[in-house]
Amino acid sequence: MAQTVNVNFKLDADVKKSMEQVCADLGLSMSAAFTIFAKKVGREKRIPFEVSVDPFYSRENLSELEKRAADVRSGRSTLKEHDLIEVD
Repeated sequence: MAQTVNVNFKLDADVKKSMEQVCADLGLSMSAAFTIFAKKVGREKRIPFEVSVDPFYSRENLSELEKRAADVRSGRSTLKEHDLIEVD
């Protein structure tokens, strides 16, 4: 059997709690879940899921949202109710 080692890293408390719940629902410990992840990374030589940036959080979009919020707070702009537009 291979020697085991400890690996320490920090997680946001809410992320940890959420992961603990999912692992419990799956009947796994967090250690087992991370071991599965590490083995898959080692085997496939890649992150085993898509990692991408959500464009909502881009610097340009956040800047635009801050500008619009400031306009609403100052009265230069108002919010209007509208029907939801579905996009396929």
